[in-house]
Amino acid sequence: MQTASNPHQPIGVYDSGVGGLSVLRAIRTALPHEDLLYLGDQANVPYGERSLEELRELARGVTRFMLAQGAKLIVIACNTASAAALKALRQEYPEVPFVGMEPAVKPAAEQTNSGKVGVLATPSTFQGELYASVVERFASGVEIYQETCPGLVSQIEKGWLETPKTRRILEAALLPLMARGVDTLVMGCTHFPFVIPLIEQITEGKARVIDPAPAVARQTQRVLEERGLLNRQPGAGITRYFTTGDPARFARVLPRLIGVQAQAQALRWQGKDLTPIN
Repeated sequence: MQTASNPHQPIGVYDSGVGGLSVLRAIRTALPHEDLLYLGDQANVPYGERSLEELRELARGVTRFMLAQGAKLIVIACNTASAAALKALRQEYPEVPFVGMEPAVKPAAEQTNSGKVGVLATPSTFQGELYASVVERFASGVEIYQETCPGLVSQIEKGWLETPKTRRILEAALLPLMARGVDTLVMGCTHFPFVIPLIEQITEGKARVIDPAPAVARQTQRVLEERGLLNRQPGAGITRYFTTGDPARFARVLPRLIGVQAQAQALRWQGKDLTPIN
């Protein structure tokens, strides 16, 4: 298995589905010269209902695949997978730099005026140690309200960002929060930034919405700089897309989500490992 020491190797970005594209978009903006690999494990989406051990095994399989593709750094662009697997992966692959997600409770607690913060995330994220630790460290003196938005990940996977059903799901979560005086909303799932325009409509612009993706891109840049792995080539980097689901469906939602037209390579789980489908 290849380990990274070459600035020209790609950055790997991993999510359960298309949500991590919100992070990939931020990384592409911050680091336009980097080559990127994006893998959506759509055969297993949504992750929010899976056990911690199952999530760790999936993350291990993705990590092995990314390293075999030459990834110099792996971004786990999924709050659920980060909560379940990030600590274990860092222990098992101490030579590999990982960047994970954590709910942006700290900036929300710093920016709220009402002292009331809403966090939108999956059940697994809320149940994980990482979320509990973030709240304990940064949310003292702040009221935190949690909403899981059932069905929203599936809507975004299909590219249905503004449908009546998507609006109903968000209204069911957001209107009670607004009634309680919440003025700051944390996107605790990487899928959710894609519906920020609809969230702003529903809340009538009365709540600050915090997307963690730019902070993750900055952390990715810092880690690469520290390790001397920034790609300083003059040209624009290329992005390769992989999915364990339907590559045609994945390709169809790319333009809607990140304004890109591209094909995706199909992968299949064989036991605990990923193999390309020709």
